[in-house]
Amino acid sequence: MTEKFSRMTDSILRLQREQPKLFGAGEHKFELNPKLSEADILAFEKLHNIRLPGDYREFLVNVGNGGAGPFYGIFPLGQVEGPFGMIQWRENDGFVGILSEPFPLVESWNDTSAMPNHDLLHRDEPEYLRQMELFEKEYWNTTLANGAFPICHEGCALQILLVVTGPQAGYLWDDRRSEFSGVEPLRLADGSRATFLRWYEEWLDDCLAAL
Repeated sequence: MTEKFSRMTDSILRLQREQPKLFGAGEHKFELNPKLSEADILAFEKLHNIRLPGDYREFLVNVGNGGAGPFYGIFPLGQVEGPFGMIQWRENDGFVGILSEPFPLVESWNDTSAMPNHDLLHRDEPEYLRQMELFEKEYWNTTLANGAFPICHEGCALQILLVVTGPQAGYLWDDRRSEFSGVEPLRLADGSRATFLRWYEEWLDDCLAAL
């Protein structure tokens, strides 16, 4: 383990002992899941015909397979929060698209032009529901999430996506479609684009500063 990851692990152990009252900490309690082996990661990459971003890969091997992290914690590789706990996702199952296909976005996106006007609900509820169903089917089309998968959620079905394929590979995106706010690049406190490890380290620094 490199010195950087050793310091990171020591910091998380300190947070486990002191348990600061921070958002989401009651869920993960600053506990990490067991690390993954290189063989585990290679099997995942082969299954989905991708290569994970290097910093995320190193985290899985040197720190843990999810657990303590921003918001409600980091998902284990290949899993997502379901109604009753963690579940395995599959490509094109509504959570992710096709991982080997390039992530399609390069800038913030939020096309709500086909959303029916709320006034229609009071005038013609069946028609409103019909139009809303058509709109949501397109708005939640998994092709928008090709080349990415969720690694964390902020609550209320707001998710952080890690891009693994295409020009945006290695960057994090904020999927806020559950509140009809679209999908946008995730940024750090200094305004720069978030990669997994920089985002995680910023969260860890904020946690330690709160002690």
